Amino acid sequence: MDGTIDVITLLFLIVAVVVVLKLRSVLGRRTGDEEARYQRQLRAQQEARERAAAAKGKVVTLPRRERETATVGGSESVAVADAETRVKNFAAGNTLIEEGLLSIARADATFDPEHFLRGAKQAYEMIVMAFAEGNRKLLKDLLSREVFDSFVAAIAERESRGEQIDQSFVGINKAEIVEAELKGTTAQVTVKFISQLISATRDAAGQVIAGDPQRIREVTDIWTFAREVTSRNPNWRLIATQAAN
Repeated sequence: MDGTIDVITLLFLIVAVVVVLKLRSVLGRRTGDEEARYQRQLRAQQEARERAAAAKGKVVTLPRRERETATVGGSESVAVADAETRVKNFAAGNTLIEEGLLSIARADATFDPEHFLRGAKQAYEMIVMAFAEGNRKLLKDLLSREVFDSFVAAIAERESRGEQIDQSFVGINKAEIVEAELKGTTAQVTVKFISQLISATRDAAGQVIAGDPQRIREVTDIWTFAREVTSRNPNWRLIATQAAN
């Protein structure tokens, strides 16, 4: 070893330098922004989860079709014709239901009875459970003033006795539109629900005084929903309840 570098060693050094440069060109360099990007992604995911959680318990919008974009050539009449077709297909020959639904569809071409019924089922479950839990805030968004006052009075009376309801919603066996009409500019649709619940009322001591916490029972409710067809607010509210005959 006289301090000189032989040719073979020099060649190995050159090859090593070339390999390192190639790797850097392929893999790239860290810019220092990777950690910041990762944190931004985590924050975005967290915010999305928070928005989804915050949305729970708010107004249920009974689905409606988006209004068609206006075009030249009678698009409004086409939209109404489409709505009428949807109604006739849904009514399946039931002339009484068809007539009522058609009156609504002609006043609001975005109305779709299939979408409405799906939203009504969701609203039904939420209202039934909110009443059992005494959730006044949720009920206020889903009920008319008259029905809300009636529900709240029943909840307050129950609470004054120290009672509470233990309830589980099993499911809806059947939901069907039994009446529909347009009163002025107010669309009203009545739905018959047949559902299954597990429900028991307990007194202040926790003893069951009504119902059965171990038994599924069938419940039939007939509810009427309404909304102003001229309003930009798409939400329907429960305006009346009645027991099945």
